[in-house]
Amino acid sequence: MSFEIKLPLFEGPFDLMLFFIERDELDIYDIPISKITNDFLDYIHHLEKMEIEVASDFILFAATLMKIKSRMLLPRPELNETGEEVDPREELIRNLLEYKKYKSVVGDLATLEWERLSKEKRGNIAAELHALTKVEDVDAEMQHVDLYKLLKVFQRTIAKMASREEQTTHTVIQYPYTITQQKDFVLEKISFKKQVPFTDFIAYKADKIFVIYTFLAILELLQLELVTIVIGEGFNNFWVEKTEPLAIA
Repeated sequence: MSFEIKLPLFEGPFDLMLFFIERDELDIYDIPISKITNDFLDYIHHLEKMEIEVASDFILFAATLMKIKSRMLLPRPELNETGEEVDPREELIRNLLEYKKYKSVVGDLATLEWERLSKEKRGNIAAELHALTKVEDVDAEMQHVDLYKLLKVFQRTIAKMASREEQTTHTVIQYPYTITQQKDFVLEKISFKKQVPFTDFIAYKADKIFVIYTFLAILELLQLELVTIVIGEGFNNFWVEKTEPLAIA
C-alpha cells in the first residue's frame, strides 16, 4: 500500500500569508504574529521534507516574521515622533492589504482573459484555409531554413541549458534549538541561584545561534512575568532573576 501527500504551492509568501489568514479567519489588522510565524516555518519544513526547492523570497519573508516577533517581545515598545507606540506589524499589514487588492484585480483579469480566449475569431475562411495549407507544406517551410539559422537555434538552446545548470540553490539549515527549550534552560539555571548574570548563559556554550535563542527565550519569559532583569552588572550584561509568586491573603 502507498499513499500520496499533496502540499499546496503558493505564488509567493504574501499568497501563503493570506491563505493562513483566510483559513483561520484571522483579523488582518491584528495578526497573531507568533502563530503565523510557526505556520509559515512549518510549511517551509514540509517543502524541505518533500525535497521541493524553497525560493529565496520565502526564506527572506520567514526571517522578517521572526524579526517582527522579536520586536514584539521587547519589554519597551518603540515610539514614533509624536510619542505613540509603533506596531512592528504595521508595514507587514500594509503590504498584505496592497497584495490582496492587486490579487483580486488579477483574478478578474484572468477571468476576462479566459472568456476572451474561449471565443472564436470571425474572419475570411478562404484566407484561413490557405494559411493552414502553408503550415502543412513542410517542403515550403524548409526552403527558408539555412545553415546560419540552424546554428543560431543551436546556440540559443545550449545557452538555455547552461543557464539552467548554473541556477543558484538555497539550503535551509534547521538549528538544534527552540525558544521552548531555551526557556526551560533559563528557568533551570536560575532555580539554583537567586540571580544569574547573562554572561553565565553565554559562557555555557560559545555559539552565536545558541546565544540568540537564549536571549529571545529571556524576552519571552519577561513577557510572561516569570523572570525579571536587573541592570548594572558591568557593560553589556545584566542579572536574570526568577519572579517570586504573589502571596495570596
